[in-house]
Amino acid sequence: MLRKLITALILVPLAVLLVAFAVANRQSVIVSFDPFDASHPAFALAVPLFALLLAALLAGVVIGGVAAWMRQSRWRRDARFAQGQARALHAELEELKERTGTPMVQPGPARYATALRIPPSAA
Repeated sequence: MLRKLITALILVPLAVLLVAFAVANRQSVIVSFDPFDASHPAFALAVPLFALLLAALLAGVVIGGVAAWMRQSRWRRDARFAQGQARALHAELEELKERTGTPMVQPGPARYATALRIPPSAA
């Protein structure tokens, strides 16, 4: 509940500012993709200023997100490897318990289960 309230307190004023920005910057600007002839560009596009700036902001967010996702791929790969090892070791433990006749102990409640955590290496 508190998280929703904090999110609303941040997003509502941000949305109001975004709408005010869009209304204040409705004039059209010409975006040219021809660096050689500024007076008669081969391809030019007239767009509202707010749309151009919001598109640039969105492109920056997407590029930053992709860069962060690619940078974190190592940690995801290490986590998948560690989870595979944990599954293999658990299966081996169960097999050894069956072979030795040790009674099978059922796992406790979920609150006692520990999450797999991989500390960042100093590389």
